[in-house]
Amino acid sequence: MALQYASDEILAIFVPIVVYWVYSGLYMMLGSLDQYRLHSREDEEKKNLVPKREVVKGVLFQQLVQAAVAFLVFMYTGQDSEAARMHKPSLLTVLSQFFIGMFVIDTWQYFWHRYMHNNKFLYRHIHSWHHRLVVPYSFGSQYNHPIEGLLLDTIGGALAFLISGMSPRTSIYFFSFSTIKGIDDHCGLWLPGNVFHLFFWNNTAYHDVHHQLYGNKYNFSQPFFITWDKILGTHLPYTLIKRDGGGLEARPIKQKS
Repeated sequence: MALQYASDEILAIFVPIVVYWVYSGLYMMLGSLDQYRLHSREDEEKKNLVPKREVVKGVLFQQLVQAAVAFLVFMYTGQDSEAARMHKPSLLTVLSQFFIGMFVIDTWQYFWHRYMHNNKFLYRHIHSWHHRLVVPYSFGSQYNHPIEGLLLDTIGGALAFLISGMSPRTSIYFFSFSTIKGIDDHCGLWLPGNVFHLFFWNNTAYHDVHHQLYGNKYNFSQPFFITWDKILGTHLPYTLIKRDGGGLEARPIKQKS
């Protein structure tokens, strides 16, 4: 397929990257709303084990790899993509592709994510990169070891695209939505009226619990539903309380042994 004619493919590669930096930037501008923060700004500076400039470099590298893999996937599915461009799918078809894509990503990420926590070598050398952000923030959502970024995010996304059968045009919206959801889960802010908090139990506070030492073996599900945590006994419920000094804190309702 000649990619010069494939505007949908080009948009599908680059729009989610632009969305990532624009949406995470909006959250960084809201970081001064201390009454809605799950951690203080002082804790963010003190507890995190990697400087922000390294996080930016790591995310940009992962996005470069994602763009390259997306290019290859679109080259592989070129004929199908051209046929899909000629056929406008129904709303029901698009919604079903979204749901299948969400299920594929959730399933792929849950089992790999959990395995990387249970395997000491993989955790120490690979997944611990992401947990350098004890206090998550928006543009740290995609900060991972390059191997994890390739395995969980990039390959997981490619599988969601291929298995769901979505077109490149549909994938623009799907991966932009996935990007926004991942950022929201890491933003560290519990803002009133946040639609993700209304429709998803897997949200900012739920994932913040996982980033804390007491939740390190729980709440592996990401980024959409908590289904696998519920089924396989790794769900750790929480409650939001007011934090001393202002703001909020996600505190586990019960400790699990």
